[in-house]
Amino acid sequence: MRGFADWPPVGSPRDEGKALRGSVPRRAHATLGLDASRPDAVSAVEESGRGRLPELTPLRVGRMAATPFAFLRGAAGLMAYDLARTPMTRIRAQICGDAHAANFGLYGDARGGLVIDLNDFDETVPGPWEWDLKRLTTSLVLAGREAGADEDLCRQAAHDAVGAYRRTMRLLAKLPVLDAWNAIADEELVSHTDAHDLLGTLERVSEKARHNTSGRFAAKSTEATEDGGRRFVDAPPVLRRVSDAEAAAVAASLEEYAGTLPEDRLPLLARYAVHDVAFRVVGTGSVGTRSYVVLLLDHRGEPLVLQVKEARASALVPHLVTAGFEPPAAEHEGRRVVRGQKRMQVVSDTLLGWTTVDGRPFQVRQFRNRKGSVDPAALAADQMDDYGRMTGALLARAHSHSVDPRLVAGYCGKGEELDEAIAGFAVAYADRTEADHADLVTAVREGRIPAETGV
Repeated sequence: MRGFADWPPVGSPRDEGKALRGSVPRRAHATLGLDASRPDAVSAVEESGRGRLPELTPLRVGRMAATPFAFLRGAAGLMAYDLARTPMTRIRAQICGDAHAANFGLYGDARGGLVIDLNDFDETVPGPWEWDLKRLTTSLVLAGREAGADEDLCRQAAHDAVGAYRRTMRLLAKLPVLDAWNAIADEELVSHTDAHDLLGTLERVSEKARHNTSGRFAAKSTEATEDGGRRFVDAPPVLRRVSDAEAAAVAASLEEYAGTLPEDRLPLLARYAVHDVAFRVVGTGSVGTRSYVVLLLDHRGEPLVLQVKEARASALVPHLVTAGFEPPAAEHEGRRVVRGQKRMQVVSDTLLGWTTVDGRPFQVRQFRNRKGSVDPAALAADQMDDYGRMTGALLARAHSHSVDPRLVAGYCGKGEELDEAIAGFAVAYADRTEADHADLVTAVREGRIPAETGV
């Protein structure tokens, strides 16, 4: 029957995964992948800037030039180019596409609690699970280096992230399906990953996140109007008012957005009125894309702020084709982001949807929904491996919603062969990223590519 498993079962996913070790040995994942035609870092940054707002390109370059850790965050496409030339099991999952260590964090659920999970899905597509894991581990090495940890600790953080991913997949593979689907609640995460050294940091981030709300943002970023409403106040270059025509186009797009939400959300939105729209610059990888904040107020004047963020095609798609994967079916890019996010997260924003503004696809979500994050590059050296284990487990949980954990667990196995191999890859790719970053910094210094810093 369509949508259901066969009975009696045909074959064993665990055995299928184990058999893949013959064609793709786990030690092969240490391979970096070389290609003489690889684009240089400056060309890759310039190419990834095509279609973005040209006035913001220097800001994006400046943020990427800050550190190798930041460079990697803005270079998902360049890393995908390299990953397409590395060994793969061909097991496909819904992947984040940018499982950088800085893209995990806290956010609010519908009942006012806090959830910790992946929180950036601009590049999400069905693809090789290894790509997410290799990107995560590389970013952990770079974060450790930036934090001043020695090389052994940086490598250990990457090694432990893979180990946590592997052990979590094994755990999920052993559980009844429904239990596995809902396993590893956030309150169990620290114990599951033995991340007790992170407790203090997580508690501080949680406390800060609870106050990171629409109300607080609106109080700082808006002013009262004569009719009793509120409007945004210019705070260039991060926040700026837009023309009446631009604001009207964004506001009008919310009707299409409402049609992408479950019907039970519509009475909630119907109790808010749209008061203003502004343009707001977003983080490193997304700088230069069109992103708006929309201020809504209820009958008491309490705010709800929505973010309407441009959804570009995933930077991974051409490299998936190079790697021999069938490209995903064409669809609205905002819908792609939203569907990918819902497939990977345990709990997603209840107001997550998509729309179109002036022919461009956008995703829509709550802004400042009690969002908080750990800065991996600011962690103490003895916390890096804890953070690695925690994020590795979260990544496994996210992948297991779209791929049978028995299949991945069968391939990964009980031993540390995969942990060692991908840790080796992570160290080598971190070295490559540092060289790419140095090339970009040189180009900026020589005036070959404009950059704006300090914002």
